[in-house]
Amino acid sequence: MSENQPPQDSHLYEEPLSSQRVFDGNLLHVNRDTIRLPDGSEATREYILHPGAVMVIPQLPDGRLLLERQYRYPLHRVFIEFPAGKLEAGEDPLECAQRELLEETGYTAQHWEYLGVLHPIISYTDEEIKLFLAKDLSAGEAKLDAGEFVECISMSMDELVTGVMDGSITDAKTVSGIFWAQQKGLK
Repeated sequence: MSENQPPQDSHLYEEPLSSQRVFDGNLLHVNRDTIRLPDGSEATREYILHPGAVMVIPQLPDGRLLLERQYRYPLHRVFIEFPAGKLEAGEDPLECAQRELLEETGYTAQHWEYLGVLHPIISYTDEEIKLFLAKDLSAGEAKLDAGEFVECISMSMDELVTGVMDGSITDAKTVSGIFWAQQKGLK
């Protein structure tokens, strides 16, 4: 049983028997594992290994939240999202959050607060996204990566909630971030 599994969950645990790397990309790696199920039978699990990421909930001086509009190729459309990005090997999550906010929006923040972690797609990836609240922002110039195109927008909490409810905001990490922002009393 894994060290992350409490003893009361042992009747649900799946034991890894073997693992095979079936794809090795620049960002994502795909494994196919043979596992033993709780009833003793064997099955296959395919999953994506991800280096981890951060997401920033930036609050502007007027209380509105800073977001981005960005085209996402897999779904062939523009999404509204909080700034986010992939962790580099060995990178501290706060440093990554600070870097991503500056690169994507041009903003820096005086105050940072770690909020928690979310697992966006537990059925087929080990990705973790660390969430940060950024306050007391100062505007600057964005430093987008080559091939990155982002439009910054600001929205009130009411507009964000409306966007979730009407389906114009569907990005899972952003929907989770809106919940966190509400719990922190952001308007």
